Amino acid sequence: MIDPETQTGWVPEADEPDDEEEMPLSLRLSIADTLTLGNATCGFMAVYFTTTGILIPHLTGSQETGMARHSAATAVILMLCAAVFDLFDGLVARKLRSSPMGAELDNLSDLISFGLAPAYFVLVYGMVADDAHQRVAAVGAIVVLLAVVLRLARFSCVTVKDGTFQGMPSPFGALTVVSIVLLELPFVATLLAVLGTAWLMVSRVEYPKPRGRLAVAMLTWIVLSMGMLAAWAFDAPSGQLLLQTGCALQLVLGAVIPLFATARRVNNFRDNRREARAAQLP
Repeated sequence: MIDPETQTGWVPEADEPDDEEEMPLSLRLSIADTLTLGNATCGFMAVYFTTTGILIPHLTGSQETGMARHSAATAVILMLCAAVFDLFDGLVARKLRSSPMGAELDNLSDLISFGLAPAYFVLVYGMVADDAHQRVAAVGAIVVLLAVVLRLARFSCVTVKDGTFQGMPSPFGALTVVSIVLLELPFVATLLAVLGTAWLMVSRVEYPKPRGRLAVAMLTWIVLSMGMLAAWAFDAPSGQLLLQTGCALQLVLGAVIPLFATARRVNNFRDNRREARAAQLP
């Protein structure tokens, strides 16, 4: 074809990349993914504060107990913030949309915030507590980490009935583990409670998913826990009592919730048997 103005042959230009071409779906981050990345960031920062505020001062011989208290409270508050992000990314993903990376991002972030961070908290506890045994605490920390790894892997592979989790959810398990440590029980009792929590995470005990009123109750509990940790960190009146009360309630919830779930399953089983018998009657 001849261009009438230049009298030269017209050659089609090579296709140029379209600036407005959409990014592949597999590389796009949704709002829910952004919240998930916030979860991972909080978990990493919890490890950072545990190291710089508790472990390093202990190794260097610093006697600033206030700094250790502030850092421990900050680390746990960051884990609580990670739990908030984890709660809302699921809600946002159901209301709006999630990217193809959503499930993988969620598992990786949960591994950092609810696997590595609490396990590291237990490990550091074994190094700084007076009556603790470092190597035994390290074993307990590894058990917690592996329990979360196994739980997250099973969650990706196993389908359970809607509205329930199989095993203690990793955010709830992580907060239970750090609550056990903060209670400052004797070392043997602390280790046994930590191992029991790890077992609950990989068990087949059913836990309800935080939806509706339960999600609101969980969010309220997280906010109250943050307040109790702040009161303890700043040495407020009765701050130690508030912390111990909150940690004890966390342990009670961890033990009572599966009992309610088991009782509900038993009642459902009995109701089904009664209905079956009634259907067999003439």
